[in-house]
Amino acid sequence: MKVGIVGTGMVGSAAAYALGLRGVASEVVLVDLDSALAEAHALDIAHAMPFASGTSIAHGGYDRLRDAGVVIIAAGVAQRSGETRTDLLNRNAAVFRVVVGDIMRVCPDAILIIASNPVDIMTQVASAYSGLPNHRVIGSGTILDTARFRSLLGAHLRVSPRSVHAYVLGEHGDSQVLAWSGARAGTVPIDRLGAQIGAPITESIRAEIDSKTRNAAYTIIKGKGSTYYGIGAGLARIVAAIRQNEQAVLSVSSVTALVEGVRNVALSVPRVVGREGISTELLPDLDAKERAGLQRSASLLRGLFESVSL
Repeated sequence: MKVGIVGTGMVGSAAAYALGLRGVASEVVLVDLDSALAEAHALDIAHAMPFASGTSIAHGGYDRLRDAGVVIIAAGVAQRSGETRTDLLNRNAAVFRVVVGDIMRVCPDAILIIASNPVDIMTQVASAYSGLPNHRVIGSGTILDTARFRSLLGAHLRVSPRSVHAYVLGEHGDSQVLAWSGARAGTVPIDRLGAQIGAPITESIRAEIDSKTRNAAYTIIKGKGSTYYGIGAGLARIVAAIRQNEQAVLSVSSVTALVEGVRNVALSVPRVVGREGISTELLPDLDAKERAGLQRSASLLRGLFESVSL
């Protein structure tokens, strides 16, 4: 499968590198307004492929995306000093109007994966501009937040994070909801496992894991300016699920018809992802506090989307 990436900053280039290392695409094409940047990343990543896979790495204009099965959008503008979030959203929406239009011109049947922040709003913007059915416009959503949550739980419980089944729901941002009530290690509720092995999930442990999950990006940005390896790997994971028709359950963002009383809002819940994009939403059972948190997150996101001038 051919995969396009529009926007080759740190996130876009990390996604291309992860795709190449995993070998889940036959070809990756990098597109950027700065063609020299796209070329440089394409060359650098291509030189790594003899050590990793047979993936071809190329760069070019939008016409090079023709026949791509998936296009990742990692393009956008940075927030200016003193700029409101709404102003930033409107400037990014203007960027998306052009980007999505050019993608649809050359590969109208592609599945879109949105990585640009604020990812939930930009996913809904991309759905509006593309005219694609919602199940073919997928935001990276809380796939990375979920990975952080599982990693921290796995470390505390001394099990592989790949054996931890726990999800972060709602916004990829400050209003996200950690779904503690349904968290399992294997088939065992985490509270029960923690008690069995002498590593109880106390309120202080919950608070610590919540804080580290919710604030991970701030810690990383403070140390090195931006996050990109984790989300690059997450984007490659979504592409792998599509290419291999895995029907994998991933916490990705998409426009949701109704969640906790809020209609038509893009946010993350567990979703089944395969060749046609999203096939099913799996709305989990939540406790009262989690449901209230998800309702607040959905309302916040819906309000922000309504502030965007499309």
